[in-house]
Amino acid sequence: MNTDPGIFQAPQLSPNDFKRLSALVKRHSGINLHEGKQELVKARLNKRLRELGMSTYQEYLDFLQSDATGDEFIIMLNSLSTNVTSFFRESDHFTFLSQTYFPQLRARKAEHDRHIRFWSAGCSSGEEPYTLALVFKEGWADLGNWDVRILATDLSTRVLNNAKQGIYDEPKLADIPRSLRERYFTPLKSKSVEQYQVKENIRSLVHFARLNLLDPWPMRGPFDAIFCRNVMIYFEKKLREQLVNKYWELLAPGGIFFIGHSESLAGITHKFQYVAPTIYKK
Repeated sequence: MNTDPGIFQAPQLSPNDFKRLSALVKRHSGINLHEGKQELVKARLNKRLRELGMSTYQEYLDFLQSDATGDEFIIMLNSLSTNVTSFFRESDHFTFLSQTYFPQLRARKAEHDRHIRFWSAGCSSGEEPYTLALVFKEGWADLGNWDVRILATDLSTRVLNNAKQGIYDEPKLADIPRSLRERYFTPLKSKSVEQYQVKENIRSLVHFARLNLLDPWPMRGPFDAIFCRNVMIYFEKKLREQLVNKYWELLAPGGIFFIGHSESLAGITHKFQYVAPTIYKK
């Protein structure tokens, strides 16, 4: 191990090292790193090797496999994760919620059950679950008389830490109507960049937790809606099918399952009823 950062030379990621790393990532997270990702992996992990004083990927891979706590594996996944999201992304899903599903859900629950549970799986930096909370605030009358909770999970501890704070640079709020921005976001004073924080009455509806979708799921459900959008595109068909059917099991009868616009359930054996493109019902 080279401990002198002054003489650090960027290590080369050989095809064999990349193959070994890809197998490790796939086995523990389900993410499929195809050959076209080799340069991306190198660009993102070279900094980590330098921080550890390691001069070869073989040394780093040996360390990953010997790490008893798994902390380095999480750091590695944080480095490799691509977290692209925005408020009101794929906005037709939120229109469907407020105009179609909310009236159905209210009618089904009003008589006997005031608990509502949503799950944002692969929530990234929090824009999706906070958008759900905004939609509830705006579209659900007498919300204070209902017990609404939104579970938000992700593999990356880095993005979850940011999401819990609910602080976003001003450009991130570009798709939020000004009236909503004024009601639900607090401007923060900063010398460098204009930032806003999601207000507590929105943050309180969301619970963030780390979850590797390949690990056992501690939640029992049932959920009234599950969002898993633009997550399964990184997985192979067999794993996608397993996840889709686990989501079905956790949904309440009549519950809604949302996937991303770049995804499809075509070719996957499942029990869902098609509602609209990327929207399915149990």
